[in-house]
Amino acid sequence: MYDVIVVGARCAGSPAALQLARAGYRVLMVERSKFPKDTLSTLYIHQPGVALLDQWGVLPEVVATGCPPLDRATYTTGDIRVQGVSWPVDGQQAAYAPRRFLLDQILARAAVEAGAELRENCSVSDLVFEDDRVVGVRLSSGGTETVERARLVIGADGMRSTVAAKVKAPHEVEAPTLTCCYYSYWSGLPAEFRLYQTPGSWVGTVPTNDGATLVAAYYPQGKFADIKGDGLKALLDSAERTAPEVRAEMDRGEQVERLFGTGNQLNFFRKAAGPGWALIGDAGHHKDSITARGITDAFLQAQLLVECIGDGLQDPDRLDKALGEFAEERTEMLVPDYKSTLKTAELNPPEHHLEMLRAIATSGDLSDRYFSTLSGACPIEEFVTEELLDLMDEMADA
Repeated sequence: MYDVIVVGARCAGSPAALQLARAGYRVLMVERSKFPKDTLSTLYIHQPGVALLDQWGVLPEVVATGCPPLDRATYTTGDIRVQGVSWPVDGQQAAYAPRRFLLDQILARAAVEAGAELRENCSVSDLVFEDDRVVGVRLSSGGTETVERARLVIGADGMRSTVAAKVKAPHEVEAPTLTCCYYSYWSGLPAEFRLYQTPGSWVGTVPTNDGATLVAAYYPQGKFADIKGDGLKALLDSAERTAPEVRAEMDRGEQVERLFGTGNQLNFFRKAAGPGWALIGDAGHHKDSITARGITDAFLQAQLLVECIGDGLQDPDRLDKALGEFAEERTEMLVPDYKSTLKTAELNPPEHHLEMLRAIATSGDLSDRYFSTLSGACPIEEFVTEELLDLMDEMADA
């Protein structure tokens, strides 16, 4: 019998398994794919996520993959250009964007080195219940089915989570799908994290490994049916309209990967936990990828769950209390960024937002505070300062 079975060994599951194994628990990770394996992702890890990588002792290995440190950001909308850098988090000022077939394998390997057991090419077909409590999983691998039992089953198996489906975890918060996205990788672009917006369009560049840069374009969800027949043309056209300097760089460079895309960016919070189970990462909470919060939020959820469990996993009453605390704190932690992401994903910033950005662009300190809010280094509620309000008033009177 295991103390914990973690379903999914990527950006949420492996960090949870890593820390639980280090705490002395007997941990089994099951992963339906085999590493190294790519997955749909915008790659970007904000500074709070980088700080956790450092805390877990795996940041040096991530940096060693060669993905460049991203310590400056630029956001351009119309004639407004904001340039700055996020505040550091626990000494980490740079963001990173490693390819997922590298990052996920690093995290899974670290969990195994900490003592967790990993079964690849292994999927969960069902959960095992006793009364209303989850007490194990039914696994399928290579045509063979086995049952493994545990005190806690953690679903870290993505937006379409099997664990969530089997426990019938309801959506506690839900919003309509707002954007669709296409992206690919080009060589020859500057190693700069850049965001561009025009009404109804958003383009971003994310430098990653091997000198490649991810170029992504976002469109209103209602356009997906029209553009999905030729996503590459849509991406190139969007770059031409919204980020012409990037489009010129793409022409001078070379596309080095196939096209990726999605028209299914769901926005929800599922119930986070129940008797004998918990959901982390996209299994518990998913939102539009336009703000690139997915990896960082997965790390934060894994860390929070482990902290709530502490040394109480062996006692069902203590565990249930810990899971309740996790569920409450998870939602409280992630709701502000969820709301701001939905506003961004509307792809139509209101005039007062543009006026605010125009003021921010004139101040290095305010620009840094702005990007610190996007990264999570500055709480959203602390973003609007007297300095910003006074500056906006001055510009309005000019």
